[in-house]
Amino acid sequence: MAKVTEPQAEPQVTFWGAVQTVTGSMHRLDAAGRTLLLDCGLFQGKRAESYARNRDFPFRTRDIDAVVLSHAHVDHCGNLPNLVRKGFAGPIYCTPATRALAAVMLGDAAKIQEEDANYLNQKRDRGDAKVQPLYDARDVYRTLTKMQAVPYGKPFHIGKGIEVTFADAGHLLGSATVHLRIDGPAGARRVTFTGDIGRPGLPILRDPEPIPPCDLLITESTYGGHTHEHVDETADKLGAVVRQTVERGGRVVIPAFAVGRTQTVVYFLHQLISAGKLPALPIFVDSPMALRATEVFRAHTECFDDETLALLGAHPDLFGEKHVRYVETVNESVKLNRFDRPCVIISASGMCEAGRVQHHLKHALGDARNTILIAGYQAADTLGRRLVERRPEVRILGRLCPLKAEVVVLNGLSSHADHPDLLRMLGPLAGSTARVRLVHGDLERAAKLAEGLKGVGFADVEIPVRGDVVPV
Repeated sequence: MAKVTEPQAEPQVTFWGAVQTVTGSMHRLDAAGRTLLLDCGLFQGKRAESYARNRDFPFRTRDIDAVVLSHAHVDHCGNLPNLVRKGFAGPIYCTPATRALAAVMLGDAAKIQEEDANYLNQKRDRGDAKVQPLYDARDVYRTLTKMQAVPYGKPFHIGKGIEVTFADAGHLLGSATVHLRIDGPAGARRVTFTGDIGRPGLPILRDPEPIPPCDLLITESTYGGHTHEHVDETADKLGAVVRQTVERGGRVVIPAFAVGRTQTVVYFLHQLISAGKLPALPIFVDSPMALRATEVFRAHTECFDDETLALLGAHPDLFGEKHVRYVETVNESVKLNRFDRPCVIISASGMCEAGRVQHHLKHALGDARNTILIAGYQAADTLGRRLVERRPEVRILGRLCPLKAEVVVLNGLSSHADHPDLLRMLGPLAGSTARVRLVHGDLERAAKLAEGLKGVGFADVEIPVRGDVVPV
């Protein structure tokens, strides 16, 4: 008797992360008899909610055949070791530079989680449950062994019927937009997942590559409705903030993602000092991960734009070795809080939710001479957002701290495309792309981008909620 095969289901995507928020990117694609995850990032927000959301997956991890990773920021890759810990056994596909940065990022994430858990356990009240890290260094090692690096522009297959190609997203070293071609019962279907789209014209990286037509476009919306200032204007404002803080005898604390944002800030400070627009003041990068990430940047110059390659040839200290001291040990980090001269301290994490920056903030917030420079988007319910909102006092490491320091926001340092950039890059797809789903943006931002996309001719644009399913 001939074998009876069940009809193949139509491809579909289920949205499990970065929906109506900018953290925890994770989307499930069921297609051609396979189940893939597009990203597997950490959700960041209220501590208890974040821990529960990150610890437990809304599906059986053993059902996932493969992960396709857009880039190495923690909100896109940071929960991979937990996925592996809970039974995922398949490959993780990414670009070579993303694999190298993920090794740095995930190792540091495990270390931070263990350090924070130890600190909180020392401070917990008797009878409170002990805090456990989501994963450890062994889980990170097992995760890295599953990562398979594929360069931009080289198609590869995940089983029979799914072809994937990475294109340069221009957001972070190695970042990619993901183009999928799926063979289905009704013919070929195309899905594009943008990951995070870079901002054209920023230094260091090449601009994003054009996005081809598709049946389903899943795109970020972080800065929907917002227009960034010009890059040169941002650099001048950065210099002005630092000068004013130095003149009143204070320090500038910059919470910055160790991978990407830190290198951009160091690049700008280097250029300002070299041009005589800033004095050669002490600049500390308090992040062992940032040092290792900078080494990865140096090793992957294939991702650099022509201008940066030329500058690097003329100035080998482009990433700041001449002006910057990289702080590695905990003792050195602690000593920074007793440093009695004006300085700049750049430290992770970018949304102030973990890591050494929390200790620097705890010591800096109470002094009006100091400046907290917010250099990127701050998600709802994060410490960074509470600083931007200038709450009279904020809780850091279990202690309420009065906010007397100046808070300055420079969104022009963001490596995300803004509203005009997104419309310019996505607009040509109107009429040839059937469905658009907006992720990685707070609801207000996503709604503004949806309005803009409909205005340029997209018919089906929606903002999913967690658990929504869309056919391809």
